[in-house]
Amino acid sequence: MAFIQIIEGRTSHFDEMKALTEEFEGQDLGGHTLRRSIRTRDRDDPSRFMVIVFFDSYESAMENSNLPETNEFSQKMMALVDGPPTFHNLDVVEDKTF
Repeated sequence: MAFIQIIEGRTSHFDEMKALTEEFEGQDLGGHTLRRSIRTRDRDDPSRFMVIVFFDSYESAMENSNLPETNEFSQKMMALVDGPPTFHNLDVVEDKTF
């Protein structure tokens, strides 16, 4: 079953977070299981962001979470957020395209 995780938080360092994410994406991530990623910024509250990440399954998401590169990125990202982020873990029960 497909799995989506939404990471919601606040940062006063949006540009630095964007640069960190671009640096991470530029690395050779041969072992990663991430299928798609969407970064967003709240139009009405620019300090609020959400990152939506897509995986084939919950198990593949956990495999990805255990990679050293993911842990390093996560630690650097946590230094840029204003308080702990909220994680929403979602099993995809239906996916339609219109």
